[in-house]
Amino acid sequence: MAASVTALSLTASGCVVVHGEREVLPGATADEAAKALQDFTSAYNEADKSYDSALDADHVTGPLAAIDEARLKAGNVNNPGGNPNHSPLEFSDVEYTIPKKAGWPRWFLANAKANRGGDARWLLVFTRDGLADQWEASYLTLVAPDKVPEFKKDKDGWAEALPVDSAEFTMNPAELGKNYVTYLQKGGDGFADGAHTSLWRQEREKDKERPGLVTQYIDEPLTDGDYAPVALRTADGGALVFFTTHHYEKQTAAAGTSVPAPGADVEALTTGEIKQSLTMEFVSNQVALDPKKGSGAQEVTVLGRIQGLTSAKGE
Repeated sequence: MAASVTALSLTASGCVVVHGEREVLPGATADEAAKALQDFTSAYNEADKSYDSALDADHVTGPLAAIDEARLKAGNVNNPGGNPNHSPLEFSDVEYTIPKKAGWPRWFLANAKANRGGDARWLLVFTRDGLADQWEASYLTLVAPDKVPEFKKDKDGWAEALPVDSAEFTMNPAELGKNYVTYLQKGGDGFADGAHTSLWRQEREKDKERPGLVTQYIDEPLTDGDYAPVALRTADGGALVFFTTHHYEKQTAAAGTSVPAPGADVEALTTGEIKQSLTMEFVSNQVALDPKKGSGAQEVTVLGRIQGLTSAKGE
């Protein structure tokens, strides 16, 4: 990986240094990618066994870190002695998709089978901001095996990382989060029907007003820093995009009634006293297929989504 920072070549006039900040280079070697997944898995299992987020804090970032930290915090509150149901996470049949790109951050995708989640493929994005930094898992989604696309690769097997502000797709990848939360609030065109789009909207609409209880939703995109979207070129010219959103769900009970008692994990993350309302905060990370303009179906398909409660407030 020394070549990822500088590539040194000898010419007739002497040494010429090509800087990694400008040179298009693979984000990692296959061995480095495998080591990153191995280190993450080991740290994740240690943290899960002890319910101690400090044990894997150096191996997660972005939306996965927010979801994982809250999960472990709730677990520790309810089981301070550790996870009584701990079962080590194990991966097999791992495929690595490593894009070439200029500058930092650099990242790659691990596509694996796990010993949980049924037949779903686990898609993990690993990223780092510099050569001296450690690889951290930023995105984690589960996708049906037949929904994982093929990726465009060059003759050496390297994939193509896409600029997220590209206008060649049905939706600008950088605006997917904004468009997604607008769709959740108002509906409309642009997203294909499915569990994470039309069906989720139907569930929320059904839960908005129930006898004695009103639920309000606020949705926001998360696009900065380690929450920024990343995109890979698919073999058909489209893009596979990972992006993050932020959600609030407020339940308010009518006078003379109370909010339904939340579960133990929600209570563990709740501040204040739940009297007439409970506001829950979630972070969600999604992976979607974004077709190339003019390539047939022009709807974005959300393939997978993992959402986690990160905090709650009672009033």
